[in-house]
Amino acid sequence: MSTGWTEPDPTHGYTAAPQGQAEDVSLGERLGNVTRDLSTLMQQEVALAKAEVKQSTSQLGKGVGLLVGAGIGGFFVLLFLSVSLWWAIGNYTGRGWAALIVAVVWAIIAAILLSVGRKELKRVRGLPTTTDTLGKIPNAVKGKEEDNR
Repeated sequence: MSTGWTEPDPTHGYTAAPQGQAEDVSLGERLGNVTRDLSTLMQQEVALAKAEVKQSTSQLGKGVGLLVGAGIGGFFVLLFLSVSLWWAIGNYTGRGWAALIVAVVWAIIAAILLSVGRKELKRVRGLPTTTDTLGKIPNAVKGKEEDNR
């Protein structure tokens, strides 16, 4: 029985069999090929999922690092500028009112830092999209093409 296809070439995939050359491939060999191809597909999907998780954690680490850096920098700026501003404003309004004014200014700055940090954390994608394609493999094996779109 001629299938018109030769065994898979590891570098190029399946190739057409030369004309006039009949090649018999048993059912067991075909099932073995399908099993091997499915195993390769699953390994590649798992590797892709790992890469997507690594990218998501990298983005998460970046966002958290930025928030921590902003917090530390904000603390020192708050400490030194607040004292300076408090004394400068206190010369005109009294020290109590000056402290309140400085506190309001730093509350506004903290709100801005919080907003930027939250926006960065929302960019993290969560679960990799590969989980969607992994779920489609069983349907593809069963021949349910409409479930794979």
